[in-house]
Amino acid sequence: MLSNSLSRRKFATVLAPVLSGLGLTTLLGTSAAAKKRGVAQEPGVRKLNDEGKPADGTQMITPVVEHNGLIYVAGQGAHDSGPAESWNIGAHTTKVLDSVKKLVEAGGSNMDNVVQLTVFLAKIDDYDGMNKVFKTYFPHGGPARTTVAVAALPGNSLVEINCVAALVKK
Repeated sequence: MLSNSLSRRKFATVLAPVLSGLGLTTLLGTSAAAKKRGVAQEPGVRKLNDEGKPADGTQMITPVVEHNGLIYVAGQGAHDSGPAESWNIGAHTTKVLDSVKKLVEAGGSNMDNVVQLTVFLAKIDDYDGMNKVFKTYFPHGGPARTTVAVAALPGNSLVEINCVAALVKK
Protein backbone atom coordinates (compact mmCIF):
# COMPACT_ATOMS: atom_id res chain seq x y z
CA MET A 1 0.00 0.00 0.00
CA LEU A 2 1.16 3.48 -0.85
CA SER A 3 -0.12 4.95 2.44
CA ASN A 4 2.18 2.68 4.46
CA SER A 5 5.34 3.47 2.54
CA LEU A 6 4.77 7.18 1.88
CA SER A 7 3.32 9.15 4.77
CA ARG A 8 2.69 12.90 4.62
CA ARG A 9 5.78 13.50 6.75
CA LYS A 10 7.99 11.42 4.45
CA PHE A 11 6.51 13.16 1.43
CA ALA A 12 7.17 16.60 2.93
CA THR A 13 10.70 15.56 3.92
CA VAL A 14 11.43 14.62 0.32
CA LEU A 15 9.58 17.55 -1.25
CA ALA A 16 10.92 20.39 0.97
CA PRO A 17 14.52 20.31 -0.32
CA VAL A 18 13.28 20.19 -3.90
CA LEU A 19 11.00 23.20 -3.42
CA SER A 20 13.73 25.06 -1.53
CA GLY A 21 16.21 24.38 -4.27
CA LEU A 22 13.80 25.75 -6.84
CA GLY A 23 13.04 28.82 -4.69
CA LEU A 24 9.37 27.90 -4.58
CA THR A 25 9.03 28.05 -0.80
CA THR A 26 8.67 31.83 -0.92
CA LEU A 27 5.78 31.42 -3.34
CA LEU A 28 4.00 29.16 -0.87
CA GLY A 29 4.11 31.78 1.90
CA THR A 30 5.04 31.51 5.54
CA SER A 31 5.91 28.02 6.70
CA ALA A 32 3.64 26.25 9.16
CA ALA A 33 6.46 26.16 11.72
CA ALA A 34 6.99 29.91 11.40
CA LYS A 35 3.26 30.57 11.73
CA LYS A 36 3.14 28.40 14.84
CA ARG A 37 5.99 30.43 16.41
CA GLY A 38 4.31 33.70 15.38
CA VAL A 39 7.21 34.67 13.11
CA ALA A 40 6.32 36.62 10.00
CA GLN A 41 8.65 36.01 7.11
CA GLU A 42 9.15 38.99 4.86
CA PRO A 43 10.01 38.12 1.32
CA GLY A 44 13.20 39.85 0.40
CA VAL A 45 15.74 42.39 1.32
CA ARG A 46 15.45 46.11 0.67
CA LYS A 47 18.69 47.84 -0.30
CA LEU A 48 18.63 51.59 0.31
CA ASN A 49 20.89 54.47 -0.65
CA ASP A 50 22.08 57.07 1.84
CA GLU A 51 18.79 58.97 1.46
CA GLY A 52 16.65 55.94 2.33
CA LYS A 53 15.49 55.45 -1.25
CA PRO A 54 15.85 52.16 -3.10
CA ALA A 55 19.45 51.67 -4.22
CA ASP A 56 19.99 51.60 -7.96
CA GLY A 57 22.18 48.50 -7.83
CA THR A 58 25.34 50.16 -9.08
CA GLN A 59 26.95 50.54 -5.65
CA MET A 60 29.71 48.17 -4.66
CA ILE A 61 28.54 48.54 -1.04
CA THR A 62 24.95 49.39 -0.11
CA PRO A 63 24.89 51.82 2.84
CA VAL A 64 21.60 50.57 4.33
CA VAL A 65 19.96 47.16 4.02
CA GLU A 66 16.56 46.37 5.54
CA HIS A 67 15.33 42.86 6.29
CA ASN A 68 12.95 41.32 8.81
CA GLY A 69 12.44 44.47 10.88
CA LEU A 70 16.15 45.31 11.12
CA ILE A 71 18.36 47.73 9.25
CA TYR A 72 22.02 47.07 8.72
CA VAL A 73 24.31 50.05 8.24
CA ALA A 74 27.58 49.48 6.38
CA GLY A 75 30.83 50.53 8.03
CA GLN A 76 31.28 54.29 8.14
CA GLY A 77 34.70 55.92 8.35
CA ALA A 78 35.98 59.48 8.70
CA HIS A 79 37.98 59.51 5.42
CA ASP A 80 40.35 62.29 6.46
CA SER A 81 42.40 63.78 3.66
CA GLY A 82 44.40 66.15 5.87
CA PRO A 83 47.91 65.53 7.23
CA ALA A 84 48.24 62.76 9.83
CA GLU A 85 49.23 65.25 12.51
CA SER A 86 45.74 66.80 12.30
CA TRP A 87 43.84 63.54 12.76
CA ASN A 88 41.85 63.58 15.98
CA ILE A 89 39.83 60.69 17.44
CA GLY A 90 37.13 63.03 18.76
CA ALA A 91 36.59 64.65 15.37
CA HIS A 92 36.72 61.31 13.57
CA THR A 93 34.25 59.67 15.98
CA THR A 94 31.85 62.62 15.64
CA LYS A 95 32.03 62.47 11.84
CA VAL A 96 31.49 58.71 11.81
CA LEU A 97 28.59 58.73 14.31
CA ASP A 98 26.93 61.61 12.44
CA SER A 99 27.09 59.45 9.32
CA VAL A 100 25.76 56.38 11.18
CA LYS A 101 22.91 58.50 12.61
CA LYS A 102 22.03 59.85 9.17
CA LEU A 103 21.89 56.35 7.68
CA VAL A 104 19.93 54.88 10.60
CA GLU A 105 17.36 57.66 10.19
CA ALA A 106 17.33 57.25 6.38
CA GLY A 107 16.53 53.59 6.98
CA GLY A 108 13.53 54.54 9.13
CA SER A 109 14.87 54.16 12.66
CA ASN A 110 16.75 56.27 15.22
CA MET A 111 19.78 55.99 17.49
CA ASP A 112 17.67 54.77 20.44
CA ASN A 113 16.79 51.71 18.35
CA VAL A 114 20.38 50.76 17.51
CA VAL A 115 20.79 47.28 18.96
CA GLN A 116 24.39 46.47 18.01
CA LEU A 117 27.52 48.31 16.95
CA THR A 118 30.94 47.15 15.87
CA VAL A 119 33.69 49.71 16.33
CA PHE A 120 37.06 49.36 14.63
CA LEU A 121 39.88 51.55 15.97
CA ALA A 122 43.16 52.13 14.15
CA LYS A 123 44.80 52.54 17.58
CA ILE A 124 43.51 51.03 20.81
CA ASP A 125 44.96 54.07 22.59
CA ASP A 126 42.00 56.02 21.11
CA TYR A 127 39.46 53.90 23.03
CA ASP A 128 38.78 56.48 25.77
CA GLY A 129 38.57 59.37 23.29
CA MET A 130 36.11 57.42 21.15
CA ASN A 131 34.01 56.54 24.22
CA LYS A 132 33.83 60.19 25.27
CA VAL A 133 32.10 61.10 22.00
CA PHE A 134 30.19 57.81 21.80
CA LYS A 135 28.33 58.53 25.06
CA THR A 136 26.87 61.75 23.64
CA TYR A 137 25.09 59.82 20.88
CA PHE A 138 23.52 57.31 23.29
CA PRO A 139 22.28 59.31 26.31
CA HIS A 140 19.69 56.61 27.14
CA GLY A 141 22.28 53.83 27.26
CA GLY A 142 24.26 52.34 24.46
CA PRO A 143 23.57 49.23 22.43
CA ALA A 144 25.50 45.99 22.52
CA ARG A 145 28.93 46.84 21.19
CA THR A 146 32.17 45.23 20.15
CA THR A 147 35.33 47.32 19.85
CA VAL A 148 38.48 46.00 18.25
CA ALA A 149 41.79 47.52 17.22
CA VAL A 150 42.93 46.87 13.66
CA ALA A 151 46.16 47.52 11.77
CA ALA A 152 44.65 50.23 9.54
CA LEU A 153 41.39 51.57 8.19
CA PRO A 154 40.51 52.86 4.73
CA GLY A 155 40.58 56.58 4.03
CA ASN A 156 42.96 57.49 6.86
CA SER A 157 40.15 56.99 9.35
CA LEU A 158 40.96 56.45 13.01
CA VAL A 159 37.58 54.78 13.58
CA GLU A 160 35.01 52.85 11.53
CA ILE A 161 31.60 51.82 12.82
CA ASN A 162 28.85 49.60 11.46
CA CYS A 163 25.56 48.85 13.16
CA VAL A 164 22.23 47.08 13.30
CA ALA A 165 19.07 48.95 14.30
CA ALA A 166 15.52 47.80 14.89
CA LEU A 167 12.65 49.23 12.89
CA VAL A 168 9.92 50.02 15.36
CA LYS A 169 6.40 49.92 13.95
CA LYS A 170 4.42 53.06 14.52
